[in-house]
This record gives sequence, structure tokens and C-alpha cells, in this order.
Amino acid sequence: MSPVKDVLRSMISVEEARERILGFVRVLDFEVKPLLDCLGQVLAEDAYSTLDVPPSDSAAMDGFAVRADDIRGASPSSPRVLRVIGEVAAGRVPQHTVTSGTAVRIMTGAAVPPGADTVIRFEDTNEAAQKASSLSGALSHVSIFVEEARGINVRLAGEEIKKGELVVAKGAVLRPAEIGVLASLGKSKVRVVRRPLVAVLATGDELVDIDEPLPPGKIYNSNSYGLAALVRRYGGIPKVLGIARDTIPALTEKIGEGLDADMFLTSAGVSMGDYDVVKDVLASLGEVGFWTVRMKPGKPLAFGLLRAEAGRMVPLLGLPGFPVSSMVTFEQFARPAILKMLGKKNFDKPVVEAIFEGNIGNRDGRRVYARAAVTKRDGQYHAALSGPQGSGILTSMVRGNGLVVVPEDVTSLGKGDRVQVQMLDWEEDRE
Repeated sequence: MSPVKDVLRSMISVEEARERILGFVRVLDFEVKPLLDCLGQVLAEDAYSTLDVPPSDSAAMDGFAVRADDIRGASPSSPRVLRVIGEVAAGRVPQHTVTSGTAVRIMTGAAVPPGADTVIRFEDTNEAAQKASSLSGALSHVSIFVEEARGINVRLAGEEIKKGELVVAKGAVLRPAEIGVLASLGKSKVRVVRRPLVAVLATGDELVDIDEPLPPGKIYNSNSYGLAALVRRYGGIPKVLGIARDTIPALTEKIGEGLDADMFLTSAGVSMGDYDVVKDVLASLGEVGFWTVRMKPGKPLAFGLLRAEAGRMVPLLGLPGFPVSSMVTFEQFARPAILKMLGKKNFDKPVVEAIFEGNIGNRDGRRVYARAAVTKRDGQYHAALSGPQGSGILTSMVRGNGLVVVPEDVTSLGKGDRVQVQMLDWEEDRE
């Protein structure tokens, strides 16, 4: 029997469910995009430099380019007076050669003229006093008040990057720093692992889209929007398919609209209810297994592969219908799958140890993910429940920034206990 279709009678662990899902997910192919559009994506090829950075010796300060030998013994009481033979601004090619007894006025970033090996800051000369007393502003001579070591305030050619050097390795996540350094190499486009297209489908006759009036007995479709936002947050491209009604034809049609995606997410229809037709339709369209996972919220879960055109198989993850269950199971299973598709290696959310400020019971041997507000006081994290813990109370996610993890074998946690908290957001992200 296919491992995807293996229907388990007993609950499986969070780790086993995640391992099975990741086993059917592959890193996507690459795309070539403008550099700035690649922020957060994974580089798909090694980036080597075709030039030295900086390309020539350059000034690290505004000042005077001189020969170190000409300023030996210089001091405020015994300055060295040099003849100023020119000036060079950033981006300009030096037109003069510094010889014994001469200096060139130079700006930060400008190429150091031939013959010079040191740059003396304006502050260590009499330039300001001369300019204040001169009508023309042009200097014929400058007094140097300090002796400096050869090479001071000079960035050497290739000091940061040498031509032919590997600068950013394949597999690196492109952060602002990587974007900046690739720009310094003149790379306007780069090859990156492409972002996954993720179809998002909510199921249920009780659902109404958010731009429609709300009839009695109906609720707005929050799951599609919450899940699509999570997809986008973790680097995917959401394809929101709307709502599928609880009939086999309606659900089959909607699933067909999303088979061009790299991954398919559904919410609701994976439990044991009489109207949960999702499992029947999914089983007919591919290889789908239905699991119960040892976690709370989010016990019912479906995973499998949908048949698409040309023999392509689309991984599908069927999430529970309650909004909190849907979001928590997304964080544990869909998020790692998306990150793997993106070529990333670290699938874990940050975990901190905190002092618990509440009470939680755990009577059925499942791992509990309790929504909590985490703060830091006097160098220590503190976690307080962010509201009632019902699976339908989405405001507990709004008011929280982490999930207190209660292990399967822990029956309760009380005030003052030290707990592990899976951070959904850092405190600074919420300000």
C-alpha cells in the first residue's frame, strides 16, 4: 500500500507527520529575477566576483593624499608643509602624481593618486584655517600636523573582495546584506529558487466571502485569508480559490482550478462529520491519507498527492476547519514544506524558555500548543495565555505572539513553571 494512503488507526506524533510531509516535498526549480525582487529567496548558483572591490586604492576619509615619508615627525608645533598640486573627487580619475613634497586634496571614496600611500584627514591639517582666511578658497600649500603610518585611511584595491572570489554561495538566503554585496558586483539579476505557488481553498456550506452580506447561520471565510497571509509571510505566492461547497461536484471543480500550483491547502472537511466530503473527493483525485496527529489544537489532518497534467503530482495538505487549528497546523506542517520548496534548510521557529503566568491542563496525552503573549522583563521571558483557548477563538492568536508547548507526557502547567515557547512573532515585530 502507498505510504500516502496508509490510514492510521492511532494518532501519530507531530514529528512523524512533519517528516512524512517533507518526504514528499522537493526543492523547486530556479528563476532569474531582478536583484531587489529576490529578497528572502535562496540563491541557486554560486556568485563569483568579476572585479576587485574596491576596484582601486581609495580614500576612506576626506583629506590629503600624501607620501608617508613626507610627514615623518609632523606635529602641531612642527608641521610638515606640502604643496597642493590638485584635487580628486569620488568617481573621478586622478590627474596628478604625488611626488616628494606634494599633496592632493581628496574626497572619501576617490581613487588615491599615483605616488600617494596615505590620506591625512582635513582635521589634522590647517585646511580649515586657510580656507577661512582665503578669499579664493584655493590652497597652494597645506600644513600637516600629525605623523601617520603608511596606508592610514586608504582602502586597498580588492581589500573587501578580490576578482574571482566566491562572494555568496549557492543556497544562501538573500538578506539585505547579500542584496547589497551582489549589487556591488554589478549583478542586476540573479538566479534563485523560485517561490512556490500555493492554492488555498476553504470548504463548507456555512461560509460566505468577506465582501458579501452575512445571512443568518453563516460565517465569513476567515481561513482563506489567514492561510493566504501565512503563505505570503513565509515566501510563497498564495492562489486563493475562494469557497467550495459541501458537494462532490463543487469541490472537484474547485480543486481542478488549483492544480497548476506547487502545493494545495484546504481547510475543513477532514474530520469525521457527515458532510465532510473532502476526504472522498481527495481520495478520488490522487493518493491522500487521513491522519490524527497527537496535538491540540489540530488533531485531524490530511496529506497526499493530487494528480495534475503531464503526470505531475501536487502535494496537498488538508487542515482542520477551526481557524486556530488551521493556523497552528499550518505553522507546524505547511510552513516547513514551503520553506523546503524555497530551498531553505532551517524549518524550526525560534523557541525561548519563559516563566509561565497561567494554568494549563493536558488530560488526553496530546501535545498542546497554547496561545500566549510573551514579554521580556529584566532579561527574562514571561508567557501569559492570550485568551480563551478554544480552537475557534482567533483573537487569541491576535493577542498572542507565541505558542506555549505542553509535551504529551505533561498533565499540567502552573504559574511559575518554566515553559518552552515557540515564537510566532518577536516582540519588536509587534510594535
